[in-house]
Order: sequence, then C-alpha cells, then structure tokens
Amino acid sequence: MLSYNLNHLRELEAETIFIIREVAAQFERPVLMFSGGKDSIVMVHIAVKSFRPAKLPFPLLHIDTGHNFPETLDFRDALVERIGARLIVGSVQESIDSGRAVEETGPNASRNVIQTVTLLDTIEKYGFDAAMGGGRRDEEKARAKERFFSHRDCFGQWDPKNQRPELWNLFNGLKNLGEHFRVFPLSNWTEMDIWQYILLEQVSIPSLYFAHQRECVNRKGVLLAKSDYIKLMDGEKWEKMKVRFRTIGDMSCTGATKSDAATVEKIIEEVAIARSTERGSRADDKRSETSMEDRKREGYF
Repeated sequence: MLSYNLNHLRELEAETIFIIREVAAQFERPVLMFSGGKDSIVMVHIAVKSFRPAKLPFPLLHIDTGHNFPETLDFRDALVERIGARLIVGSVQESIDSGRAVEETGPNASRNVIQTVTLLDTIEKYGFDAAMGGGRRDEEKARAKERFFSHRDCFGQWDPKNQRPELWNLFNGLKNLGEHFRVFPLSNWTEMDIWQYILLEQVSIPSLYFAHQRECVNRKGVLLAKSDYIKLMDGEKWEKMKVRFRTIGDMSCTGATKSDAATVEKIIEEVAIARSTERGSRADDKRSETSMEDRKREGYF
C-alpha cells in the first residue's frame, strides 16, 4: 500500500477550502469551472466539504467543445446529480452556429482555442464575477506565473505583468464594472498531490484515467484516440494499444499515454517516475512555445 504525507495533503485541502470560502464571501456571482478532469473533480469534492451540510452556493460551468469523450460527459452528469448541484453548459457548437466563432479546418483542427469565445460569452451572459478553475502552477510555465486571484479586464484578458500582491493570504477581489476574476484554489498542488488526495479521499474519477485498450494514432509523438473528429493523414494508421489519459479535454488534441496502470496506486507509481507534466500530451500546447500564455491573455483558463 502506498503511503502519503497526510499533514501535507490536509494543509493543501485547508488552503483550498479557505480560498473557495473567500470567493463565496467576496463575490456576488461566483461559478466553479468543471471540465470532468481530475483537478476539477477534486475541486468540486473540496467545495462540497467546504459548505457541507449546505449545498454549493454557486453553480458548475462546463464549456462543452462538442468533441468531449463520452465517458467525461457521463461522469459529469452523474456527479452533478449526486451532489445536487446546478450545472450550466456553454456550447462551442452554438458559438460556431451563431457566427461568434470560426471553426478551424485541416487535419490538426481543434476547438480548444475557440472555446475562449464561448467561455467569455457565458461569463457575460450570467454575470459571473469570479470563475474558479482547477489550474495548477506545476502544469505549465504560463500557469506558474498566475496568482490565486487572477484579475481579468472588461475584455476577459489577463496581463501577467499587472498582478496584485497576495501577502499573508490576503486576496484583493476589488474590480471595476465588467471585469471579473479567475481564481485557482489548487494553485499550490502538484499532479502527485492530486492523485494522493484522490487515494486518501477515495474520490471517484472517470474510467479514462485507468489503463484500457483503445485505438490510437501516433501523430508527432502524441497518441490521439480514434474518434469522428480525427482524420488520418498520409502514412498514418490506427493501432490498438493499452493506454490511459493523464489529462482530459477535447478529443481532437488530448493525447493518451501507454500504460498498464489500472488502479490509483499504480497511477501514483507512474507519476512518481514521469519526466514531463500531464500537459505534455496535449497537442494544442505544442503549437508554439507561448501557446498557453497567448491563449490566457485572450481569456482562456
């Protein structure tokens, strides 16, 4: 049986509870972003603990690209029903149909970039003044720059050079009309912390995270799962292999990793020897050296 530092995990949990409660206290219309991935699942789990026995004082928001793994949507709906939360879904397909967003074309097309339009439109539609996300600083260098309370201007944009100090866990949520905040309660967690907490708390997660047989294509080192959204290029072929996913997102750009890990304990062993973050399997992050930061400046999470 794997061991974990209980005090460390409880300190992280307490910090996250404090931040989530601070958001509920400071903002009038907060929302919790829910992707169906492990980080947002842990955040929901801790949010439920933060207000128990009362229900969550804010809704969950899922930005649906229309290219999600079916397993993710099934898990989302079951979780929402179990905890009695209100779910709001922003549809990228509706953004495309209305002319608000233009879909990419070509063999490497992805909806991951244009979901920013849907996110900003949904935030404006419901008047959300704070959106909590499951981003962690260890995931990617752009996310490492971000504070717990990340100010966004009236265009939803982020300026990494203009962030507010957060000394002694004092968070400044003051904003002007039309502005909002992105809040990251899991900022100080690592991928290992997330998995050890899932083990400690016996948190349910989608089956995609565990090793299973799936047809994939190797596209420039990224193993893309077979779906209606991926067209084979010259010389490519589908190959059946045993894989799992370290991160869950749009099927068109979320890569799998070869694995035999069928339990949380085995996943923790894999993470312990991994030499790249889970976003190393995301094709959308490989488009340029600054792809994540560019998207965050434009309003992406």
